[in-house]
Amino acid sequence: MTADQGKAAADLLATVWEGEFPATCAVLAAVKDDNRGYKPDPKSRSAWELATHLALADVWFIECITKGAFEWNQDAVKQAESEFKNVDDIVAFYKKSFPEKLAALRALPAEKSTEELDCFGVLKMSRARFIGFANNHSIHHRGQLAAYLRAMGSKVPNIYGPSADAKG
Repeated sequence: MTADQGKAAADLLATVWEGEFPATCAVLAAVKDDNRGYKPDPKSRSAWELATHLALADVWFIECITKGAFEWNQDAVKQAESEFKNVDDIVAFYKKSFPEKLAALRALPAEKSTEELDCFGVLKMSRARFIGFANNHSIHHRGQLAAYLRAMGSKVPNIYGPSADAKG
């Protein structure tokens, strides 16, 4: 893949992920503070844990892809999580951070898009492909969280079309 092809792929995948942003915000906002501890099974993450993971992981992936290195700092994660006191804090963080970080990713020069990154020795692919991978990761966890919503007493927002909860 040439640099120009890589940049076109990266731009397309960033645009696709950006298109998922409103639905992710809506699903995060549908978690209510009084039911955020819900989990369908003892082995499952709680709605709160999924919401914080979803918001933080999306931003982390973009930062790592932009920087060109995957680094995990558990202390930084715990610090970020501790700043979330309620669901509105998670939504506000996501609405501010995701667009800012995505703009920085889009600003990378074309030749960076084809550089191969190593994600902890488990995955190796170009920056452009990692954008698609990260979007899939986001959709996966958003889907988990959306599946919790009705069972935990929240309304399911429109995601790819009208939700039964959104119909009049």
